[in-house]
Amino acid sequence: MERHHLIIAGLAAIGLAGCAGDTPPEASATVAAAPGTSPVTDIDGAGLYQQFCATCHEGGVARSPHREFLNMMAGDVILASLTDGVMRQQAEMLSHEQKVAVTNYLALEIPLGAESRYPEPPRCDDDRLAFDFSQPPMQRGWGGVDPFNSRFSSVEHAGLTAEDAPRLELSWAFALPNANRARSQPSVAGGAVYIGSQDGTVYALEEQTGCLRWSYRASAEVRTAISITPWEAGDESARPVGFFGDFQARVYAIDLLTGEPLWVTRVDDHANATSTGSPVYHDGRVYAPVSSLEVTAAADPDYACCTFRGAVVALDAATGEPQWKAYTIPEPPAEFGRTTAGTAILGPSGAPIWNAPTIDPARGQLYVGTGQNYSSPADGNSNAIIAFDLETGERRWTFQALAGDAWNMGCYDYYGGDPGPNCPEENGPDLDFGAGTLLSADGSTVLAGQKSGDVWALDPENGRVKWFHKLGRGGIQGGIHFGMANDGDVLYVPISDMDDGLTYEYPDRPGVFAVDVASGEVLWHYEYEDRCDGRAYCDPGISAAIYAFPGAVAAGAMDGTLRIHARDTGEVLWQFDALREFETVSGATAAGGSFGGPGPVVVNGALYVNSGYGIYYHIPGNVFLRFAPAAPAGPDADSAAATAQRMEH
Repeated sequence: MERHHLIIAGLAAIGLAGCAGDTPPEASATVAAAPGTSPVTDIDGAGLYQQFCATCHEGGVARSPHREFLNMMAGDVILASLTDGVMRQQAEMLSHEQKVAVTNYLALEIPLGAESRYPEPPRCDDDRLAFDFSQPPMQRGWGGVDPFNSRFSSVEHAGLTAEDAPRLELSWAFALPNANRARSQPSVAGGAVYIGSQDGTVYALEEQTGCLRWSYRASAEVRTAISITPWEAGDESARPVGFFGDFQARVYAIDLLTGEPLWVTRVDDHANATSTGSPVYHDGRVYAPVSSLEVTAAADPDYACCTFRGAVVALDAATGEPQWKAYTIPEPPAEFGRTTAGTAILGPSGAPIWNAPTIDPARGQLYVGTGQNYSSPADGNSNAIIAFDLETGERRWTFQALAGDAWNMGCYDYYGGDPGPNCPEENGPDLDFGAGTLLSADGSTVLAGQKSGDVWALDPENGRVKWFHKLGRGGIQGGIHFGMANDGDVLYVPISDMDDGLTYEYPDRPGVFAVDVASGEVLWHYEYEDRCDGRAYCDPGISAAIYAFPGAVAAGAMDGTLRIHARDTGEVLWQFDALREFETVSGATAAGGSFGGPGPVVVNGALYVNSGYGIYYHIPGNVFLRFAPAAPAGPDADSAAATAQRMEH
């Protein structure tokens, strides 16, 4: 199908209506950017924004997204909203050139004209275009068919084992257009791989060649995985559906055969709400977590901090209708005082959910991890693991790992200045549960990793601690960031411990740990050496989630190195340096960078991974890579010399 130049449920649905009030999600349109969108240098876009837009988008209207959100949107989407979309009435007094100037002021990450820089990949021929019903979804974790979020593929699903690792070579590369980061974990089903992108486009790429089956443009960045409904292999009557969230807290259902949208639902009305954790499909419902960037809005001393509360929303998978909504902080925020600038202090607030829910079908509950409070008072729901009832959303138990943690960007002493008026009295330390929880293979233990560097094993019946182990130094970008992996009785734990300029009691420990699930005993630790040689934004630690398959675990580091470790010893079986340029299936050149966010996936005989994480002081990039084993050349194909040569890649 032709690519959707959204602005399908997008602009109407994301809350960009701002002062225009509510616009129904069905008021969608396909809109192309207006002609003559080259940058306009003689018109003051900042001044026009302050005159016509700031009143709503700087906190004046509760549902209007804050400027930080607009800065992350693609320029063509912003301009379309001003020209023919939901903001056309508010912008009708502006000339086209003035609309372009405002757009150029706002679109910091994907400016006007960026959409023309990258050609689409070649369209699939008929023999590769057909959906393959013999291949149900096989990804494990972050919205996959494994409810335990194990991030492990069996022999059947992986199609690879540790013995295959030394023969991996690059099959194809895909350039993610208009991007300096890649944060959507790939999902594989029906003979295609599905990924989201920074400019909001979701792609269906044929898995063997990377040719394009279809693409769909959402309203904002898609950093979640595409969660896919299961079906029986060979059932051609199935209508597979994918679910994903965008940066404006919209959850989408999309027909995987055609790329056509089925429904779009905004899961939270807060102006700074967003979807970062992947929605999870289970038994006719989609469970969508809600996080927020209100933590950044609080840097403005005139902003009344804070009113956001993390949440999980259960949606009917067929219609998108909400079934229940459960907040991480049960009570709405109230005023607790005034800052030195005279601005209201509202709380408790925060406790966002950055991660995908983990489903426990046997107990009828799901688990999420929460972040810090945004304002004082810090309460008992931040930095916690919470269990909710699948049917009703009722809270069953809460385990708080670290009390008294309230922090926002008003506390910028972390970055070399003095705390601002909105900095809560607790002033950190900002040690979230950012990574998704796991349920052990036997269903007996909830496993959770924290930015403090601690790993927790909890009883799923009541949240009581079975064991915990401090593996990393921890910190703002330390400890465990995006995800662990569980292979039966072994838990793999990635450690970041990126330098943040602060002093800690414990030493840095970047690398991978293998831990016994039953006892918490460390089985091995492979520490990563600093290979950065002074390169900017380079660090040896692992921020990205990791992924296990039979006999091995794959981990991508912030220095651009992708490694596969042996299950029993931690030995490096294969590694690949992604800090290079790649020729891609579209003919465009793409750059590799830090591995961050989703990390690798091993499925159906291949390893898929994004490279590039140009945010929060990491190396930017915009490439999506597929690796598969090379055919053995003969009896000496796996000799030590050949293996060593391949590892030099």
